[in-house]
Amino acid sequence: MKMVTKLSIVLGLIATLVLSGCQKHETHEEMPKYAATTPFREDTSILEPYVCQIRAIRHIEVRSLEKGYLTHIFVDEGQWVKKGQPMFKIMPNVYQAELLTAEAEAQNMNIEYLNTKALADKNIVSPNELALAKAKLDKANAQVNLAKTHLGFTDIKAPFDGITDHLAVRIGSLLDEDDLLTELSDIAHLWVYFNVPEAKYLDFIRREKGKTNEKVQLRMANGEIYDHTGVIETIVGDFYNTSGNIQFRALFENPDRVLRHGQTGTILMTVPYPNAMLIPQKATFEIMDKIYLYVVNKEEKVEQRLIQIEAELPHMFIVKTGVNDGERILIEGMRKVSPGDKVMIDLKPPQEVRSELMKLYTE
Repeated sequence: MKMVTKLSIVLGLIATLVLSGCQKHETHEEMPKYAATTPFREDTSILEPYVCQIRAIRHIEVRSLEKGYLTHIFVDEGQWVKKGQPMFKIMPNVYQAELLTAEAEAQNMNIEYLNTKALADKNIVSPNELALAKAKLDKANAQVNLAKTHLGFTDIKAPFDGITDHLAVRIGSLLDEDDLLTELSDIAHLWVYFNVPEAKYLDFIRREKGKTNEKVQLRMANGEIYDHTGVIETIVGDFYNTSGNIQFRALFENPDRVLRHGQTGTILMTVPYPNAMLIPQKATFEIMDKIYLYVVNKEEKVEQRLIQIEAELPHMFIVKTGVNDGERILIEGMRKVSPGDKVMIDLKPPQEVRSELMKLYTE
């Protein structure tokens, strides 16, 4: 009996100590504490990229205007030529002979006209005969001018300053009228075309009030930004029904001839966001292609919010809807909490958070 009593006392003491330890542990368990901040507003802007095509303002095909053998090529592929500079020469012999024939005929008609005029002055021939002689002389002179034109077409010269493309012929080629010789591009100024979706077009028209002189940048294929800024000159008339896009055209200067006709690149258009609401990207998480964040309410409990992102900056989001000014949002511990959890927060000023993020971006 005494043994049972002692055993009961010992078991009771052990149970008391265990319960006491558990109560002590529960009493000292601390609530989790996570960093948080608030959204902030400022005037900002982003660079919207658009794939573009670069075109020379003047890009033409240089073609033969006469038949004959090609006797000379004065330019090379990719060569810069000046206006009036000889490029090709077609054998001129036939056209020189035609010119000599036309000049001889014109000289003959001139003599006939002078003789007829002398007789008309003495009233020996009628005025009609003099007019007929004058018409024959005019026709002969016209034939001379035509022969000179044909002969001139055997010397093919650059119609403007530009750069040549591939040579489509070689010396000795037998040319026909309208045969392609090469192409010539004036690349001193360039048109850059890019397609803009309808929604962005409407934003642009509203923002610029219909004006088309906004400056843009060009990012080249190697990722570098082109040295000269361009200006949006015009917007074409119609939308493409298949894509819902409309084409913009920007003008770029090309004094160093870096850009060429046919190149591609990316237009960077500056889009301002006045008084934009900004939050750190690290405060968000994604579920099924939707973006959420955690807001800590007045009861210090976590609420999950669906937000809409308007634009993206380095380490920051511009928020359209889903969170209000002054609300506290978690910037850490998103994987450790669930909606309804009660938490403690270390509230950091938003500018301090942004400064820390920008340091990471520049490092």
